Amino acid sequence: NEKIAKEALTFIQKLYEVEREARESNLDPEERKNLRLDKSLPVINEMSKWIKKQLEDQKILPNSPIGKALRYSAERWAELSNYLYDGRLEIDNNLIENAIRPVALGRKNYLFAGSHKAAQRAAMLYSFFAICKKHQVNSHEWLKHVLQNIMTINHKNIKKLYPQNFKSNM
Repeated sequence: NEKIAKEALTFIQKLYEVEREARESNLDPEERKNLRLDKSLPVINEMSKWIKKQLEDQKILPNSPIGKALRYSAERWAELSNYLYDGRLEIDNNLIENAIRPVALGRKNYLFAGSHKAAQRAAMLYSFFAICKKHQVNSHEWLKHVLQNIMTINHKNIKKLYPQNFKSNM
């Protein structure tokens, strides 16, 4: 089974090499799609045949980790290959996984916030800081600005204090 896993990883490495080439070449979505169709599609087709062969040979136990992985891939092959046809899509979801990791960690931490209201306030702060990060706003400067101005702003203009509306003096 180690040999089979290494073979699978070889296919995957080839696909990621194409993605690295696209990223390093700063390709636009259409160019990225064309590169994938030219270089990744043959790898995907070869890998599909290889997976089917592994499953047909029945040398792999169906409930072993590698058997489950191969069956999962075979059953969802069209979905796993969709990224080839749209240059805006990524090969994996690592970017979003990394983006939501603080939320997942926060969710565990909220259990120990002391109360439901305290957990809600903490979640709200996490949200504001995520918006700061998204809009490339210095969160310390933004929070300082909010605390200095919140008492004097009309409630109808509260949106002016949102991170996306904050203009840093950087």
